Amino acid sequence: MDMSHIPDLITPAIPVFVITVIAEALWVRKLRQERGESIKGHTWKDTFASLSMGLGNVAVSVFWKGVAFAGYAALYHLTPLRMGHGLVAWVLLFFLEDLCYYAFHRVHHESRLFWASHVVHHSSQHYNLSTALRQTWTPMTGWVFWVPLALLGFSPEMIVTQQAVSLLYQYWIHTEAIDRLPRPVEWLFNTPSHHRAHHASNAAYIDVNYAGILIIWDRLFGTFVPETERPIYGLTKNLTTHNPVRIAFNEFAAIARDAARPGPLSQRLGYIFRNPAWKPKGALPPSESPPVEAAPSAP
Repeated sequence: MDMSHIPDLITPAIPVFVITVIAEALWVRKLRQERGESIKGHTWKDTFASLSMGLGNVAVSVFWKGVAFAGYAALYHLTPLRMGHGLVAWVLLFFLEDLCYYAFHRVHHESRLFWASHVVHHSSQHYNLSTALRQTWTPMTGWVFWVPLALLGFSPEMIVTQQAVSLLYQYWIHTEAIDRLPRPVEWLFNTPSHHRAHHASNAAYIDVNYAGILIIWDRLFGTFVPETERPIYGLTKNLTTHNPVRIAFNEFAAIARDAARPGPLSQRLGYIFRNPAWKPKGALPPSESPPVEAAPSAP
């Protein structure tokens, strides 16, 4: 598949990722000396695991981006709608793509099959720029959430470009080095403070702050929680490995074990598709290989 025509903003940014991860580590080390345990900081093993997951994601995306782009292109050619490529179209796409990301992110927390892909990103007990690079090796669960954009008449090139803009924006918010920003910024945009809460396993922070760029969707749909208590990063039951392969596929293996348990079909499907913490009445807890980040969420 010829991918030369597919816009790519992520690969050229890789050197920037490396430089800023190093710079942040040095700066956070200084802050840690000043503030003590209030900043989690970095460890070599954790950072290496995150970077390994990021490189694996890049490798998988070499193929998957082409498949996703072809899917958007096919739908774009089927629909009679055309949004064009002007300024108004880009502004509209900015808001609609961000809403699509919110839906993608929320479902990937509230349904276990989708969570099995996304849990990778939450598996670190640290919170820094390298955590932003800890990405899934199974991105196939995400494509459908951006299908409406193609059907509305946004070109595939515009869709993948705006997706990349969103990902690049979300990179810098994975840090403890930035405290609170001015109130108007905190009210409108996803910030390090909002996203720290999202990555925390504290009971108050479960299933909140799904924003990509704009925090307004969380405010609108009732999933916004401000950062108040100190976040405890990671999962409610953390992984004990830094092995990238286990990080990538552990939850899928846990789903398979739970779905194979004796019981009715509804129970098996529940283990696959319902909230990650769901279990039928009287049943043993879901397979302990790892972590369920969420308590049952409201429908």
